[in-house]
Amino acid sequence: MRSALVFGGSGQIGVPVIERLLANDWHVTAVSRAPQVDSAELEWLRGDLQQVEGLPQQVDAIFSLGPLDHFSRWYSNTTLIAARVIAFGSTSLETKQESEDLPERDVAVRLGDAEARIFEVARQRQAGATVLRPTLVYGAGRDKTLTRIASLARRTGFFVLPGNANGLRQPVHVQDLADAALAAVESANAHGRSYALPGGETLAYAEMVKRTLASLQPPARLVRVPTPLFKAALAGAHALGKMQSLGGAAVARMQQDLVFDLGPAQRDFGYAPRAFQPTDGMFSL
Repeated sequence: MRSALVFGGSGQIGVPVIERLLANDWHVTAVSRAPQVDSAELEWLRGDLQQVEGLPQQVDAIFSLGPLDHFSRWYSNTTLIAARVIAFGSTSLETKQESEDLPERDVAVRLGDAEARIFEVARQRQAGATVLRPTLVYGAGRDKTLTRIASLARRTGFFVLPGNANGLRQPVHVQDLADAALAAVESANAHGRSYALPGGETLAYAEMVKRTLASLQPPARLVRVPTPLFKAALAGAHALGKMQSLGGAAVARMQQDLVFDLGPAQRDFGYAPRAFQPTDGMFSL
């Protein structure tokens, strides 16, 4: 029986990854900050990447489903032996490199540094490392984009977007990401490589939000307003201390195409994500 160490196992991607590992006869040691319940082939350790006790000395594979920069530092310092490493990063490495917001540019730098560190350490240890970069994640009710939109729309019955929010998006379901992780760990072609993991459909930002709102019970309306009016209203909300998570750079990206090629992941480990067909339950815990 093969063994896996999973960081972020209680998160939105971690839960389906562990389910698939167990279904494929892996013994799993998983780390979580919150108490979890063990099962026959699943052992939970309490802690995080900064401090956790009881880690095995060797496993067949490590899966990192949390912050990539934190994992890269842990991996560079650990003595734990693993022939295979699967770590989740983000396409933000590319989309935020030239952001007008300094904190967003810093995110891109940290992601790039973390990937480079992981690949270099894996090379030194003769291990095979793969970094997976999801696009806009949904499906578990725990994402920070579509679930937040759905939550607000449930309270108000509508959601407002600027008129130019037509940039292309490729939302990806958490179950498809879990499938990708399990497929990548088996692929020798994926050693030392990063892969974008977009969803199986490319659609405009406004259409993505419209489908999300239509899936709610009861459905909510999408309201489009002129972009200058939207920006003025957002500035007013910021002045009142509201909507702080929606900055100018995020609004600007609504009109930008953020499209990635699934071809390399499809070629190397059979990645086949689903089209965007949301249901109400995908945006609820």
